[in-house]
Amino acid sequence: MIAGDLFHRQPLLRELREVNDLFAGLIKTQVVLCAGNHDYLKKNSYYLTFAWEKHVHMILDTELKMVDLPEIETAVYGFSYGSKEMTEKPYAGKIAKGQRPAEILMIHGGDGSHVPVKKEEVSKLGYDYTALGHIHKPQSIIPGKMAYCGALEPIDKNDTGSHGYIYGEIVDKRCRVKFVPAAVREYIHMEVQVTADMSGSMLKQKIKKAVEENGTENIYKIVITGYRSPDVLFDVQAMDVYGNIIEFVDDTKPSYDFEKIKRHNKDNILGKFIEQLEGYGEGTAQYRAMCEGVQALMETRRD
Repeated sequence: MIAGDLFHRQPLLRELREVNDLFAGLIKTQVVLCAGNHDYLKKNSYYLTFAWEKHVHMILDTELKMVDLPEIETAVYGFSYGSKEMTEKPYAGKIAKGQRPAEILMIHGGDGSHVPVKKEEVSKLGYDYTALGHIHKPQSIIPGKMAYCGALEPIDKNDTGSHGYIYGEIVDKRCRVKFVPAAVREYIHMEVQVTADMSGSMLKQKIKKAVEENGTENIYKIVITGYRSPDVLFDVQAMDVYGNIIEFVDDTKPSYDFEKIKRHNKDNILGKFIEQLEGYGEGTAQYRAMCEGVQALMETRRD
């Protein structure tokens, strides 16, 4: 089952042919799919006229329709989008008909603009399982009864975590499902801490080791935190050893010798500022405020 957005935009005819050729290789499988908000049924959509393999069933209606699969004693109920947004709920009040031993509801949506989904409302309809689409991250809504499988592969850099599909079995009206990780790679946001004695080459080695431990096949956003020497500026672009870091964020702060600065500035605002905030540990908000304030004051003096 593909609960909408097989494509992230309107599919081209050649793309449908490619997908159909892949589906043709499924010998003992029935495929049911619908159109979501990204690949919705436009007036001239190729979905409307495309001839799928006989075991591929495309739902071409914005109202809830049943796909009957007698060979596997299953009925799948679903609908397609006719526009980019769909605020109504085609599933509302449509209880399972009991025509097949296994009955599955398929919904693409989950927010105010895309078919709101209320689990209490759906669970009362009597379907053995509800397959959800639209949300990219896999998540269980009702254990064993309703879940988002998420995108097979991450869509963008903020689409972190495992991606894959949901495998399920319905036997005697009891449904058992499990998430199967299948993505080739993941987007990972990783924080790397620096210390005042760390050089650029030392940081490069630390990032390299962290990437190796988390998988060189993955794609990274690296956030550098901690307190560096005031004399060090890291060349973050030189840190991408494997070519798989798409973003660096340098959130480091300079680590000053506050006692020394206070002695040399005891009669001015800089020394008095340090006196007001000194004595707090490095992890405190006061310490961070002292670092940022001293940096600002010292930069003002240089200007």
